[in-house]
Amino acid sequence: MTSSARTACVLALLVLLAAGIGPVAAAPHSFPATGDVEIAFTPGDAIDKLIIETLGRAKSEILVHAYTFTDRRIAQALIAAKRRGVAVSVLADREQARSVPQNVLPQLVEGGVAVWLDGNFQAAHNKVIVIDADEPQPTTITGSYNFTFAAQRHNAENVVVLHDNRAVARAYRDNWRRLKAAAVPWSAEAVR
Repeated sequence: MTSSARTACVLALLVLLAAGIGPVAAAPHSFPATGDVEIAFTPGDAIDKLIIETLGRAKSEILVHAYTFTDRRIAQALIAAKRRGVAVSVLADREQARSVPQNVLPQLVEGGVAVWLDGNFQAAHNKVIVIDADEPQPTTITGSYNFTFAAQRHNAENVVVLHDNRAVARAYRDNWRRLKAAAVPWSAEAVR
């Protein structure tokens, strides 16, 4: 390949990457299926109750990724876990924290929960809870379900609860940590 052909290829690749078209940085992760899996759907299933009961069994750590978070009962379950000695941290979408006045993030902060705001993306759209990733029986909760009253009462949503799969829990925990490293701590200035 000539020097001018190489230059043309590099320029074409740069144009594609700048346009958001190009090779994907990493392949999907694959883990062995282990443990038990619970699934629930709204309307119909009490996903909020399932989440609250699962939070009640946490032993050492709860990490939450939240897009919209308005469910006061789930917030109270997190505060209760914090009070019984569980390390609890929430990473929330910064724009949702700003624009949804009924969000429970201030309530969580008042309850001693560490809250971080992720404003590095168009939407920090994760809905994940990682419980006890370093314990023998970790749990990962994920799905479309926002931690909101509307998700439980008005939307068609789903949740998957993965029990006892350490590899999955640690992968989600590591992703949470990576995103948290670029986030900002909750403050009045951060949500303005």
